[in-house]
Amino acid sequence: MALLLTFQLKAQVSISGRITNESGESLPDAHITLLNTLLGVVSDKEGFYKLKNIQQGDYILKASFLAYEKWERKISLNMDTILNITLLRSPILAGEVIVRANRANVNDPLAYTNLDKTQLARSDRVRDIPYLLEFTPSVVVTSDAGTGLGYSGLRIRGTDPSRINVTVNGIPYNDSESHDVYWVDIPDFVSSVENVQIQRGVGTSTQGAAAFGANINFQTRSVSPKPYAEIQSAAGSFNTWKNAIAAGTGLIHEHLSVDMRLSRLNSDGYIDRAFTNLKSHYLSAGWYGKKNIIKATMFSGKELTYQAWGGVPGEILESNRTYNPYAYDNEVDDYQQDHYQLHWSYQPFLNMNVNAALHYTKGEGYYEQFREDDDLSTYRLDPVIVGIDSILTSDIIRRKWLDNDFYGGVFNIYYTLGDMTLTTGGGWNRYDGDHFGRVIWSQYASNGEIRHPYYFSNGLKTDWNYFTRINYQISPSVNLYSDLQYRHIDYSIDGRDDDQRDISQDHIYSFFNPKAGISLKISKSQSLYFSFSVGNREPKRSNFTDAQPGQDIKPERLHDFELGYKLLSGRFLAEANAYFMDYKDQLVLTGEINDVGSAIMVNVPESYRTGLELMLALQATKSLRWEANVTFSRNRIISFIEYVDDWETWGQRSFELENTSLAFSPELIAGSRLSWSPWKNLDLSLLTKYVGKQFIDNTSSSERMLGDYLINNIRMVYTIQSRFFKEINLFVDVINLLNEEYESNAWVYSYFYEGQRYKMDGYYPQAGRHFLAGITLKL
Repeated sequence: MALLLTFQLKAQVSISGRITNESGESLPDAHITLLNTLLGVVSDKEGFYKLKNIQQGDYILKASFLAYEKWERKISLNMDTILNITLLRSPILAGEVIVRANRANVNDPLAYTNLDKTQLARSDRVRDIPYLLEFTPSVVVTSDAGTGLGYSGLRIRGTDPSRINVTVNGIPYNDSESHDVYWVDIPDFVSSVENVQIQRGVGTSTQGAAAFGANINFQTRSVSPKPYAEIQSAAGSFNTWKNAIAAGTGLIHEHLSVDMRLSRLNSDGYIDRAFTNLKSHYLSAGWYGKKNIIKATMFSGKELTYQAWGGVPGEILESNRTYNPYAYDNEVDDYQQDHYQLHWSYQPFLNMNVNAALHYTKGEGYYEQFREDDDLSTYRLDPVIVGIDSILTSDIIRRKWLDNDFYGGVFNIYYTLGDMTLTTGGGWNRYDGDHFGRVIWSQYASNGEIRHPYYFSNGLKTDWNYFTRINYQISPSVNLYSDLQYRHIDYSIDGRDDDQRDISQDHIYSFFNPKAGISLKISKSQSLYFSFSVGNREPKRSNFTDAQPGQDIKPERLHDFELGYKLLSGRFLAEANAYFMDYKDQLVLTGEINDVGSAIMVNVPESYRTGLELMLALQATKSLRWEANVTFSRNRIISFIEYVDDWETWGQRSFELENTSLAFSPELIAGSRLSWSPWKNLDLSLLTKYVGKQFIDNTSSSERMLGDYLINNIRMVYTIQSRFFKEINLFVDVINLLNEEYESNAWVYSYFYEGQRYKMDGYYPQAGRHFLAGITLKL
C-alpha cells in the first residue's frame, strides 16, 4: 500500500504560468480549465495561475478572458510544467457581457450551479426545461401529463415556481401577476440557450418579481464564428415526436450574424387525453464590433394542451393511474407568447462594460371548459322561463381569456478598478393584462349572445428597481461582497372576477433588499464563504383575488444565511453548502384550490427552511466520471392555524398546529449521474434521482402525503463523423428504467360533513418505463 501511494504521489504533476495580453499586461480573473478533469482556476491579480495534483497524461488546456479570443492547446504532462499564455484581443465583443451583471461569479459568496450548452446537451432536449435541470442540487420536478412534456414545473429547496425568478438575457420571464413560469409557452427553448446559471437562495440582485428563494438565468445562443446547420428528429413512447431545424450564418464580413430555429413537439401524454401540440421559433440578428454589440432577439411559443391539471382522485389511483376527470373533447389550453428583445453593449475601456436593453412580450390565449349545471346568474344570464317553470342552471362551455402586454427596459454598468469590481444597474417594467370570460355555448342561452362576455378585469403593474453590487479583493485570500437593491411596485386590479365579485384594489410596495458576504481562500485547493441576504416579495394576483373578505394579505420577507465550503483536488471536487432561510409572513398552502386548479394561500408569521447541500464530482479516469448531490433539510411552520370547511354549518373549523412541515418540501433529495465513455464516440450515462416523502398540505398528516420515490434513467449517445456531415449524434433514452410507480405532485381539499373529515384530492402520476430516441445532423 505504501509503495502504491508513493507511486500515485509521484505520478501527480502541476502546470502553472502567467496569462497576459499581446502587450504583456497581466490578465486577472482569466479562466483556465483542463478538460477531462475537474480542475479549473482563475488567474490572480498578477495574471498567475496554477493547476496541481494532475495525473500524468495528455490533456487539452483552455483559457478565456472577456473581450479576448479563446485559447486552446493539446499538452502532454509528464512533469511539473510552466506554460505562459498570451491571449489575443478579440476583433468583436463577446455576448457574455449581456448577462454578466445578473450572474454570480467565482468569488461571490453564493450557492449556484452553471450549465453550458455542452452539459445541457447531455440531457434529453425533448422534455421541458425543468427536466434538464432535474439533476442539479435541491431540484424536484413534476409534469401534469406525466411525461415531462406540456405543463411541467420545478421546485428548488421546496420553493415553488412563483418564487423562482427567471430571466432571459437579463430580461424578466416570470408572469408579472401570477409570478409563475410557464415552460410550456417556450417549448424547445433550451436548443437556443448558450448557458444557464441556477442560484439557490436569494441570489444576486436581478430583474423580476419572484427572486425569493432561487434564480435561473438563461443566456441565449452566442455568436458562432462559422456557419452551421442542425436537423434534429426524435420519437418516443406515448406518440411523442420532436422535429427541429436550426441554422446560423456565422460572422458575415466579420461583424454580422443571424441565427434561427424552428421546432415542433407533439405527445399524447401518459395521462388520458393529456396531449400536447407545441410550436416554437427563435430568431436573432446581431452586429458585433470591437467595442459594441447591437443584437435583436425574438422567440415565440404556441401551445395547445389538453387540460390535465385536475389530477387523479386518490380513491381510484391504484385502479386507474391515467384517469382524467375532464371528459369534454375540447378541454384545452390554447396560448401564444411572443418575446422581443433589443440589446446594446458597449465597452469604452477594457475594464468597463455598459449594457442596455428594451423588451416587449405579447401573450394571448384562453382555456376552454365544459361546466355541468352551472348557475346562469354566474354568467350574467337571466333565468329561462318555460311555461310556469324558471330554469336557473345550464350546461355551459366557457373560455377564460388572458390578453397581456409586458414591456420595459433594463441597464447595467460593470466596472473593474484594481481590486474592486462594481456592478450597478436597474430596470423599469410594466405589465398590462386583461382577464375576461366568454360563454361560447349554453344549453339554455337566455339573454346571451354569441361569445357572451360575463366578466372582465384588468391588472396594471409597474415595477422599477435599482441595485449596486461591489466585490472588493482586500487580499489574495479575502474577498468582500455587497449587493444593495431598492425595488418599487405599483399594482392595481380593476373589474370583476369570474364569480362576479368586484375585485378592484390598489397596492403600492417599496422594498430594500441588502446582501453581504465574504469569501476566503484557505489554500490553493480550498475555499470558504458566508453570506446574508434579505429578499422581499409582493403577493401575487391570486393571493388577492382568492382572499376572504377582510383578509389582510401581507408581503413576504426572507432572511437567507448561506455558508459554503469547496475542495478541489486533482480529479476530485467536493462542495458543501449550509443554509438557513428564515421567513416572515410567508404565504403557504391552505390545502384548498380555486376553480382553475391554483393553490389558495395565507400568510403565516414564522417559518423556515434549513438544510445542507453536498455536491461531489469524481473524474476517476478520462472516460469515467461520477457527479452526485444530496440535500438534507428541515422545513417548518412555527405556528399554523388550519381552517377546514364545515358543510353542515357553512362555517369553518379551526385547528392550531405547531411546528408542522411545509408542504412539498422533502427532507431528502439526491441526484447522481454516472458517465462512461467505453470508446471514443460512445457516451453512456446512468442518472438516478431520489425524492423523499412530501406532505401535500401543511398539517404533517400522513393521510395527505406523497410517498418517496427512486427513479433511474439511462442515456446513450453515439457520435459519427461523416464526409457529408460535420457530426451525426444518435441518442436513446430509457426513462424510469425500473418502472417505478410514483406521484410527483398533488392537491387536497378537506371538509367536515356529519362530524367526519373528508377530502377531495388529485394526484399526478408519472409515466412508468418509456423511451425516447433521436438523431441530430450537424452541418
